[in-house]
Amino acid sequence: MTSRGRHRRRKKGRVLRGALSGTALALTAAATIISTSQAAGSDNPGPLTSITSSSEVNKLQLHENLVNETTLDTLQSGMGGNVGVDTVLDSANHPMRNKADCDATESAALPVEPAATRAYCWDDGDAKTQKWLPQSVTTSGDADNDGKWGDDRVILAGWTHNDDKAGEPADDKGLARVAVIDANDPDNLTYRWVLLVAPVSGGQDFEAVRSRLGGMVWYQDKLIVTAKNGADHDSALYVFDMNRILQADVDSPEVGKVDGGWSARGYQYVMPAIGSYSLTGGACDASNDNGVPCFGSISLDRTSTPDSLVANEWFSSGGTEPARVWRYDFSTASDRAGLLGSDARDNVNADDAYETKAVGLQGVLSHKPSGASEADWYTGYDPGSRDRHGTLWRQSEGTAKAAKCGSGVAYACWGRHTESLSYWQETGELWTLTESAANPERVLYAVPLSAVAASVE
Repeated sequence: MTSRGRHRRRKKGRVLRGALSGTALALTAAATIISTSQAAGSDNPGPLTSITSSSEVNKLQLHENLVNETTLDTLQSGMGGNVGVDTVLDSANHPMRNKADCDATESAALPVEPAATRAYCWDDGDAKTQKWLPQSVTTSGDADNDGKWGDDRVILAGWTHNDDKAGEPADDKGLARVAVIDANDPDNLTYRWVLLVAPVSGGQDFEAVRSRLGGMVWYQDKLIVTAKNGADHDSALYVFDMNRILQADVDSPEVGKVDGGWSARGYQYVMPAIGSYSLTGGACDASNDNGVPCFGSISLDRTSTPDSLVANEWFSSGGTEPARVWRYDFSTASDRAGLLGSDARDNVNADDAYETKAVGLQGVLSHKPSGASEADWYTGYDPGSRDRHGTLWRQSEGTAKAAKCGSGVAYACWGRHTESLSYWQETGELWTLTESAANPERVLYAVPLSAVAASVE
């Protein structure tokens, strides 16, 4: 099913502590190159090991919790109706710098090989702030087969508040925002921030979503993001509707309904959550891979049947704990556009679950080449140290190989502090972004997946 007819450009208008239940909605909620012997993450992790035990697969099960439509409609009506993605793009007020205009430290964060064919650096304030951390990326190439949302090419980048920064206001803890980037002109990218919120009081108010945004997938008209690792509640994923972007009309430090209208802590646009996916096994366990997993990142696989959401868990790059990677099928029902496939009890079961010995995973991508019998799983390793490049592994049940730095034996060639992965099928590009603000080193970049495959070979 295509969603193009539902998201043509318009000039005007158009939640969650643990599980959501009915209308009750709350939220608590060139560089240095190192050899394979110099970092644990560069040691060959070997092939993927399939997880077949039903008791182990059941630990990955989700339960779908959707917000009542009346609640969403009440909030929408109270805030003056929906605003289209195109309106957000038309009001973009932050320019991105092209690769040639990036600072030396920013360019040094790019991969050694394969080289980035497109790279962009953030507006000065976002490039250097310690208050926010870039974590994830998805694009209109995920949203639709033609690579566009209506007439627009769009990139979404998820940023999370840096809760480790000393002296930050308590109200800012866990805040999540999305940069909506106008990518129509590859030489002139601009963006606008949208704050993620959750409706409360039956849609009479909203509050801030507290989410890490380690991964994002924009599929059809839905945006699915990782929650706050599920460590303090059961939610693993939050769901948003790209057709439900609302506009605040009061500029104040508050979030929600205020005297005179609606405020979003200085942001002009908000996107309210329409649901969540909670872990049926309860709160996740980030200490080992024997319990309920904490979601590290997610991405979209359009080469599976049906299309699927791919996930990984994260453990420290300094450890040895093997991580799990797995997928959930998207629903093919016409009335469930962009939602995961669920059973009669609203449970979502995992498929194709594996264990990988690649540690410190910051992103995962599954892609089945034409004519291949199984998918390749790309896993990005971050060494966790400054001035160190990561490693991009390609794994399957039969082998594990890494992108190499030229003809030598060095494999730490990927970007520095690279986060989630996203494949733009229409252009053949693998998109990602780097996190660190040191020096600064934040870059949004693309590499042809064919170049990655060639480097691995």
